[in-house]
Amino acid sequence: MSDILGEMRRTHHCNELCGDDFGKEVVLMGWVQRRRDHGGVIFVDMRDREGTTQVVFNPKENKEIHEKAHAIRNEYVIGVCGNVDKRPDGMTNPNLKTGEIEILVTDLKILNPAKTPPFLIEDTVDVSETVRFKYRHLDLRRPQLQRNIILRHRAAKSIRNYLNKHGFLDIETPVLTRSTPEGARDYVVPSRVNPGQFYALPQSPQIFKQLLMISGFDRYYQIARCFRDEDLRADRQPEFTQIDLEMSFVGEDDIMGITEGMLAALFKDVLDKEIRRPFLRMSYAEAIDRFGLDKPDIRFDLELKDISDIAKNSDLKLFANAVKQGGIVKALNAKGCIHFSRKEIDDLTTFVSVYKAKGLTWIKVREEAWQSPIAKFFSDEEKAALTERLGVDPGDLLFFVADQSKIANEALGHLRNHLGEKLGLIDDNAFRFLWITHFPLMEYDETEKRLQSLHHPFTAPLEEDYGFLNDSLLSVRSRAYDLVLNGSEIGGGSIRIHQKEMQEKIFESLGIKREVYEEKFGFLLSALEAGVPPHGGIALGFDRITMILCKAPSIRDVIAFPKTQKASCLLTNAPSEATKSQLEELSLKVSLG
Repeated sequence: MSDILGEMRRTHHCNELCGDDFGKEVVLMGWVQRRRDHGGVIFVDMRDREGTTQVVFNPKENKEIHEKAHAIRNEYVIGVCGNVDKRPDGMTNPNLKTGEIEILVTDLKILNPAKTPPFLIEDTVDVSETVRFKYRHLDLRRPQLQRNIILRHRAAKSIRNYLNKHGFLDIETPVLTRSTPEGARDYVVPSRVNPGQFYALPQSPQIFKQLLMISGFDRYYQIARCFRDEDLRADRQPEFTQIDLEMSFVGEDDIMGITEGMLAALFKDVLDKEIRRPFLRMSYAEAIDRFGLDKPDIRFDLELKDISDIAKNSDLKLFANAVKQGGIVKALNAKGCIHFSRKEIDDLTTFVSVYKAKGLTWIKVREEAWQSPIAKFFSDEEKAALTERLGVDPGDLLFFVADQSKIANEALGHLRNHLGEKLGLIDDNAFRFLWITHFPLMEYDETEKRLQSLHHPFTAPLEEDYGFLNDSLLSVRSRAYDLVLNGSEIGGGSIRIHQKEMQEKIFESLGIKREVYEEKFGFLLSALEAGVPPHGGIALGFDRITMILCKAPSIRDVIAFPKTQKASCLLTNAPSEATKSQLEELSLKVSLG
C-alpha cells in the first residue's frame, strides 16, 4: 500500500544542495535510481529531473524508517525528510554537484511502487531504439534525455525573449487548412461536417504569415508545429517544429540581421558561447563550385576544383568525353593521404556510387612519379597545370569524378565531408554559420518532366534577372537564402512576391493552369490586390537546432515523443485503424486493394 502525500512538500530538487546547506532540514521527492545495503546502512541515490542526491537510512538514527527502506526498489517514487550532512572523508563524489553531502533520513513516504523497468534508467544503457520508444515514458527519465528536453525549453524561451524585444508578435496560424503544393505530401484530415471534403495539416504557415503581413502585422513569429508526409531520416519527423518569422518593409539584410542576432542570443543563453557575426555569405553557384553542395561544412578547408578545361583535350577518354557531352571533371586533393590502401580507395569508390557517380579515379603523388592507372594519359604540361590548380605536393592523393555537373559535384561534395571526418579535420566544438544566397528560382524535375520551384512558388525572383523570365527560366536566380550550420541546413527563407501579376507569372511558368492556381490560391491572389507591403521571412528548424545544441545524433533525442522511421508511435501504437462508426460519421470507406 502506497503512502499518502499528506502535508509533505518538496523543499529542494535533487541537484540543489551543497556544503553550504549542512544542518538544514529538507524534503526531497523523486525516483530511486539505485539502492545499496552496506552493513545495515541503506544508501539510496534519489533522482529527479534536476539531478541526483544520496540519501541515507541509518538504523541508529531511526530504526522504523530504516526497516521501511528495505522495501524500496529501483524507480519507486519516494519522498524523504531529513538533515543535510557531510559525507565521510573519502566518500565524496566530485562528479556530482551534490557529491559532498548526503541526507540523513528521518521520515520516508513510499508514494508509489514500480515494476522492474525493461532497461536501466541511465545514460549508458545498451538497448534498442525500438524498446526505448515503446517505453518512452521510462526512456525520458534518463538524465541525458531530460537535459535535452530542458535545454529545448531554454532554447524556446531565449528565442521568444529575443523576438519579443524586437517588436515581433507571437500569432497562431491554423492547423486545419487546405492542401497547397509545397513540395511534400500533406497529411489530410476528413471533415465530418462537410462530407467528402478534407483539411490538410500545414507543411508550414507560409501563406498565413504572408496574409498577416498584408493585414498590417509587420513583425510576426511563431514556434510552429508543421507536418509533412515524407520519407524519414535521422533529422526528419512527420511532425516537427520550426521557428517561423516574417517582416514587412525589409530586404535580405534585415532578415539576416534579425536571425543572426536571435541565434547569437540563443547560443549565449543556452551554451554561454559567443557567436561571431556577421555570418559568412556565399552564393549558391560559389558553394557548388567550391564544395559541391549547397550546405557546405566550412569548419575545414578541403575544396573541390573544376579541371574540365585541362581534361577536355586529355588522352584519357573518360575525362574528355565527359566534357564533350556537357559534363564536368571535378577534383579533390586529399593532402598527405598517399598512405591510403587500395581497399580504402575501393571503399571510397563505393561511397561515391551512392550518389550515382559512375566511378572514382585517383592519383598518388610520389616524389619520383605519379602512381595511378590513369597517370600515363596526362602530358607533362597537363600534370603541371593540375599541380598548380590543385596545389599538389608529394604525398597527396588526388580524386576525380567525371560526370554530369550535378552528379560530379554531389559525389565529391559528400566525399569531402566523409574525408573531413575520416581525417579528423573537423572541430566538433566549433559552430560555423553560413548564408547561401541567390539560389536558382526553378529547377527541372526529371521525374515529373516539368519545372518546379526550388523553394516554393511565393519566392521573389532576383530583380536583375527579370529579363530571363520570358525565355530562360532556369537562368533566373531567386531572392532566397538558406542558413547552414556545420554542414546542416537549419533554415531557409526568402523575400516574397508581393504583386499579383508577378505571382501569376510564376504560377504559369511552373506550368500551373489558371483554373488550378485560382482554385487553390484565389484567396491569396485577391489579397495581393489589397495593398501589399514588400515582405520576407525565414523558417528555422527548431528540432535540428536543438539537436546541434545538444550534440545529439538524431532529432528523435530532442523530441519528447518522436515517431519511428515508419512514422509510427510505439508508445501509443499510432496510427491506428478507425472504428466502423467513425468511418460512417466521416462518410468514408477504407480500401487497401
